[in-house]
Amino acid sequence: MTASPMTNTADTTDTEKEKEKEPQPRPGTGRRRAPLILRNRAFAAVWLGQVLTQAAVRMFQVGVSWWIVAYAVPEARGLASGLFMAVCTLPAVALAPVVAGAVARVAHRSVLRTAAAVAGGASAALALWAYGGGLPLTTVYAAGLALATCQAFFDPCLTTSVPELVDDADIETATGFELSTQSLAGLSGALLGALTVDRAGVAGLAAGCAAAYLGAAVLVASARFRTVAAGDADGAAAPTRRRPLRRILAELPSVRRILICFTAANLFTAAVFVVIPLYTRSVLFGGGGTVALLEASLGTGALVGAFTGTRVPGRPTVAGAWCLALMALALALPGLFAQRPVVAGCLAVAGWCAGAVSVRFVALFQRMVPTADKPGFFAVMQAVLGASLPVASLVFGSAGDFLSPQTLCLVQGIGLLPAACALALLGSRTPVPAVAQPAGGER
Repeated sequence: MTASPMTNTADTTDTEKEKEKEPQPRPGTGRRRAPLILRNRAFAAVWLGQVLTQAAVRMFQVGVSWWIVAYAVPEARGLASGLFMAVCTLPAVALAPVVAGAVARVAHRSVLRTAAAVAGGASAALALWAYGGGLPLTTVYAAGLALATCQAFFDPCLTTSVPELVDDADIETATGFELSTQSLAGLSGALLGALTVDRAGVAGLAAGCAAAYLGAAVLVASARFRTVAAGDADGAAAPTRRRPLRRILAELPSVRRILICFTAANLFTAAVFVVIPLYTRSVLFGGGGTVALLEASLGTGALVGAFTGTRVPGRPTVAGAWCLALMALALALPGLFAQRPVVAGCLAVAGWCAGAVSVRFVALFQRMVPTADKPGFFAVMQAVLGASLPVASLVFGSAGDFLSPQTLCLVQGIGLLPAACALALLGSRTPVPAVAQPAGGER
């Protein structure tokens, strides 16, 4: 449903009232600002909602992957787990035009709230079926597809909504918080996914996901979004027609080259989620606790990287190239050293690199892409980057039935090096927009 002018005006008025109620900085202390989530209640509510949704979907994926490898499939475990991860990554690619249209036409709060509520209902239905017994593997695959579909709407919509929740000077900080949810999700998925399956099965896993999704829907419904005029944000009038998705990337050559580099890199980085369960079972001979340790290391590193990525010196392309090279080394070392502390440390380093790179480049895209094109662009970005995920899951999953997990680790590291070199070659060809300064008081 398209938001009416009356609805937008009400939301704007509510936001202005909330701003009036917020404490103003005392004279002489204007430069010392509270953390964004403390001084912007609307953004805090939506951010917490994203933490819950991405934590739920990641917990489900980690838990089901471990359930397939350890309990459900006696043979061809790699192919079965790789197929599940491929199913979970397809919606972001296949539905990109639909997502872009929905985000452009429908009120963003409605999209976010509906996606979380539908995912909560699907998780609750799976939990009831699993409690009744006789849960087919295909039903779990279908549930994973449903949750991934809801997340395919939620993530680009929230990224597009950032300017409606924060001031321009806070965009990079908000992006850091937003991207940190992926790290928090990976961390919670690590700590809860495999352990929940070991103790409560798929039924307990689905029930926990349902609670998280429904909580997110309530948080998003409580937030107020302000109306952002495209002309005000970009200094020019908004286009009268929404441009085709192909033209968005065609008219942003620097952004297009960066996305190509990261799409190639994702062919090897995304495989880590298939390799971890196989490595745990075949090399470390561990259980759900070991999966939790490795996933937690990856998630903790990504969380730290999301909050420290803005401090990495150098242009985004140069810093990104060094981070990809370091990630290549971190992913390859477990192929040579099979000690648990070494593997956990390497995954923490790889996670930090991923988090740091993400926050630098998504913040760069927020400033380079015109406001009117952002709904289509972020859907395209998700589709372009996600196009490699099903391929990586199937290829590395199938290869895991014939090659050792240690060999897969070496392949991951070696495969990342060309992408790092290509990103470094972009160099000064990528412009870096200036960061806008706050216009006045705090939001």
